[in-house]
Amino acid sequence: MPKRYAIYDPADHLNTPEAIADYINAAMEEGDDELLLAVLGDVARATRNMSALSRETGVSRETLYKSLSADGNPRFTSLVSILRAFGLELTVKPRAHAH
Repeated sequence: MPKRYAIYDPADHLNTPEAIADYINAAMEEGDDELLLAVLGDVARATRNMSALSRETGVSRETLYKSLSADGNPRFTSLVSILRAFGLELTVKPRAHAH
């Protein structure tokens, strides 16, 4: 019997604010900008469409698509607006290895 594989889509598992926050925080801990943008795109797909996100953030759909692409470079204000639309807020804490 041949093995069967299912395609894993993280967006299928982002159904609570806690799961979304954990997913974004894990990406931030990696320190990879492209990964973080991909994760934010996953969250956008999981929670709403880009038109709704555009209305909620005041950021155009085109800008959202560009900002959340692998080579995106979102403005800080856009990033904060996107996080707020997801029901999240940005916090700052000391790094574990900070002197």
